[in-house]
Amino acid sequence: MTTEHPTLYCENHPNVETTLRCNRCEKPICAKCAVQTETGYRCTECVRTQQKNFDTATWVDYILAIGIAVILAYIGSLLTSRIGFFTIFVAPIAGIVIAEAIRFAIRRRRSKRLFQATAAATAFGGLLPILSVLALTGLAIGFVGLFYFIWPVVYTVLVTSTVYYRLAGIRL
Repeated sequence: MTTEHPTLYCENHPNVETTLRCNRCEKPICAKCAVQTETGYRCTECVRTQQKNFDTATWVDYILAIGIAVILAYIGSLLTSRIGFFTIFVAPIAGIVIAEAIRFAIRRRRSKRLFQATAAATAFGGLLPILSVLALTGLAIGFVGLFYFIWPVVYTVLVTSTVYYRLAGIRL
């Protein structure tokens, strides 16, 4: 005697048949809605609620992280105009130093928005010397003046990406 199971349809896509269920809430989900975790497939709602448990940052952490990022990135950007090509090697190291200083100051609390705000602050601090020169000269720079901006921009791109991925972690 065979028992037929009723046809299940995805909660988010009512016209898609499925045999898969969320291993937390038992809701039927299709392959598009399924998120693979270490313990099996979960729906996006369960994954979101689980992720919120790991956001532990407070408002003070934002102020500390942004302040540290702007100041240290600004100091590093001032130095890059003097070291030229070696910026390519120094910027990732500076990014690691900035990220670890921030991680120490916020006591390893985390939040996706905190890491994004920190990356934006790092970019602002890295570009601050360029912005100040442009403000002082009234945007009147020649071709030779543009050459001055190459290494600070390279520094800013490298240090910002290093800080973000060092704090947030690489997710594939």
